[in-house]
Amino acid sequence: MTDVTLDAARPHMAALADDLTKAGAIRSKPWAEAFAAVPRHVFVPRWFEQETNAKGITVWRQRRVTDEGALPDVYRDVTLVTALDPETAEQVDETAWTGIPTSSTTLPSLMARMLEDLDVHDGHRVLEIGTGTGYNAALLCARLRDHDVHSVDVDPDLVTAAEQRLADTGYAPRLIPADGTHGFPTGGPFDRIIATCSVPSIPSAWTDQLRAGGGLLADVALGIEGGLVRLTGTGTRQIKGHFTTTTGRFMPARGEALTYPQPQRPQRTAETGTRPTPLTAAAIRAHYPLRLLLAFHLPGAQLVYHVAEATGDMSIQLQCADGSWARVPLDGQETATVTWGGDGDLWKRAEATWLWWNAAGRPAQDQFGYAQNADGEAYAWYLADGTRWDLPT
Repeated sequence: MTDVTLDAARPHMAALADDLTKAGAIRSKPWAEAFAAVPRHVFVPRWFEQETNAKGITVWRQRRVTDEGALPDVYRDVTLVTALDPETAEQVDETAWTGIPTSSTTLPSLMARMLEDLDVHDGHRVLEIGTGTGYNAALLCARLRDHDVHSVDVDPDLVTAAEQRLADTGYAPRLIPADGTHGFPTGGPFDRIIATCSVPSIPSAWTDQLRAGGGLLADVALGIEGGLVRLTGTGTRQIKGHFTTTTGRFMPARGEALTYPQPQRPQRTAETGTRPTPLTAAAIRAHYPLRLLLAFHLPGAQLVYHVAEATGDMSIQLQCADGSWARVPLDGQETATVTWGGDGDLWKRAEATWLWWNAAGRPAQDQFGYAQNADGEAYAWYLADGTRWDLPT
């Protein structure tokens, strides 16, 4: 990028930092200064925005920072998709593709909240899992010393591009292309570890490389729902902490650069019955802590949207690997009718969860702890009374 472009971006950089501070995402001066100092447009020179084209097809339209009027859009508080799965991407016109997103630069307010939650201090060695565009690594470098920032990504091309962008902006963290679930190839220990991908449980390599008393921030995917956990290492491969007030989800971690996890859909059993239910789709969709609790109570289950072939009516559906399922319509009613197939207790357990959450006063997600023992066993618990739920590993 030229100095002219950087000069043109400075007001937008300052405005982003100011907006994030006013929104409460940035809570400290060092992070406000970092966001005001790092040019996001260098790390996101192009991105894809979803739209419906003239033929009625949903496509990803490519935009570049050099397009007229595009520069301010890079500094909006929005997630920008930066890559599409080459196996599913199909070009439909000069600047548009269909396909599945595989990489993005995170919502700036989410990045700011996570960096504040990470609680870094001068002199800390930090490991970032998921280099992506390099923007988050640049923010860490702006806050800490370059040689204390380490970042790993499974995609060598992303690492190469990020390394060049970081150099262009004057930063030189240690970057390595590798499977981030294995930690940093040359080892730790690290005072802080932050992951911008989701994992079903915390990889042992992360706990091995986390200094005793160090902090780890990651998105744990638990099936129906998941969320960000802030954990503390003990030095014995045990980690313990709680879900954070910050909410956000990330794409799953990948073991290989060109391997993209695809959701597994079980063969559903035939319809078994219907009945009225107090638990509606609206309640599930509106309350993130409830979905998190459903994940605790129904390990292995998934939450998906279902579209009826005959009518096009949409429902929210719980489903299990054995083919059992239960769904309620998205019709906005205060009461609903549940339809199910297979295990008739599936929705009963969901209703029991709904009743438990209401009886407990609808606690927020940060009222639930998360821990993982040295043997990999994981569990969640309610901080108020110790009620515990064992989680799949």
